[in-house]
Amino acid sequence: MKPTDHSTGPSKPYLLGHYAPVSDETDGFDLKVTGTLPPDLNGRYLRNGPNPRPGEDPGHLFVGHGMLHGVRLRDGRAEWYRNRWVRTNKLAGAPYLRADGTVDRTAVNANTHVIAHADKLLALVESGLPYEVTAELETVGPCDFGGRLTTAMTAHPKEDPVTGELLFFGYGPTPPYVTYHRLSATGELVESREIPVPAGLMMHDFAITENHVVWLDLPVVFEPRLVGRSMPMRWDDDHGARLGLMRRDGTGDVRWFDVDPCYVFHVGNAHEDAAGGVVLEAVRYSHEAYHRMWQAMGGHVEHPPATTGWLLGETQGGRVHRWRLDPATGTVSEQALDDRYVELPTVNDDLTGRRSRYLYTVAEHAILKYDTVAGTSRSFGTGPGTSPGEAIFVPARGGDGEEDAGWLLSMVSHGMTQGSELLVLDAGDLTRVASVEMPRRVPAGIHGSWVADEGRPTTAR
Repeated sequence: MKPTDHSTGPSKPYLLGHYAPVSDETDGFDLKVTGTLPPDLNGRYLRNGPNPRPGEDPGHLFVGHGMLHGVRLRDGRAEWYRNRWVRTNKLAGAPYLRADGTVDRTAVNANTHVIAHADKLLALVESGLPYEVTAELETVGPCDFGGRLTTAMTAHPKEDPVTGELLFFGYGPTPPYVTYHRLSATGELVESREIPVPAGLMMHDFAITENHVVWLDLPVVFEPRLVGRSMPMRWDDDHGARLGLMRRDGTGDVRWFDVDPCYVFHVGNAHEDAAGGVVLEAVRYSHEAYHRMWQAMGGHVEHPPATTGWLLGETQGGRVHRWRLDPATGTVSEQALDDRYVELPTVNDDLTGRRSRYLYTVAEHAILKYDTVAGTSRSFGTGPGTSPGEAIFVPARGGDGEEDAGWLLSMVSHGMTQGSELLVLDAGDLTRVASVEMPRRVPAGIHGSWVADEGRPTTAR
């Protein structure tokens, strides 16, 4: 079956090539496997991403309707693939902005991430409420945790591997601009707290450590005049850039550290070091790199950069960067760890908020693994013309105790006519273990999770 190409021209890369939407929902069974799937990969690989309906141009990558893709693995077999739109109120035609000026946080596209927590699977987008879905990817409906969640929910919550709590936040264009939330391990919303920031901003991600939350107050802010025209965000040189430290026990105020102007879409990890500092590793965008990526996504850019390209192409992406915040002295140090353009950083989620050595990222035609202690890296090339997706780490059962004992799962797009595969790599040496051929092309998407049949779900951030 050849998918419909909804391309509208070279100025809309979010509708072209690897990102071109598919036009329908389908199911496939007994999928072809090359190599040998590890027998303890028993569970579901789930991935979310924007997928406009036929004939629609959402105007921005972030605005397309959410579509979930799932692959069921069990006992060395790939039992099924299926894809489903998340049936939100927005998909049904409800407006996000009501006639009275209030917003409907259920009228969202739920297109960014899909996670498991407590007894729920949730499709997430940062502009509104999450949507609960079933293990077969059918939509249950919006979730506000018993009426307690009254803000949007980030698409990048962090689950503490020790306490099982899910920490997250919501942001918006009007006060309170940022609100911190905490779900218990059983899924009860037990804390909500305003985080003072001076303006409405796009806070796409954040980080946690064992005792702290790390906030990202960076210079991409809400722009009212863009409402209805594009994603209403712009880079504001006057806003400044700072990282905030907040104690998770609720004591003290947020302590802010000024940093060089930049933007961060995605955090790798953070931890507390032996000297009492907090170390953050993330993909950092310079002013020019941000504008290249934002323009490719369909965003408004007042002064377009001289070079543009495809999403995650040769001129797209940010660079892995490290900040160290020192609460004792109030100082911050910054260090670039690599000069390659990458995105979608992930780690072994058993070490979220703790010291982790390995960071996995995606580059053009490759998956990269960084050893952040040794300062080295290695890569696995997926081939010319491919677009590898976020690499989700799945720990090996009965592993040898090594942080990288396990596998990386990545949905790789081979383009409009070559289909897609679910690639399984050995996370230790980045060798190919197996691949599962998809029964249809899967567009390049954003984030996903491995939901194991037993034990704690493994969720990319």
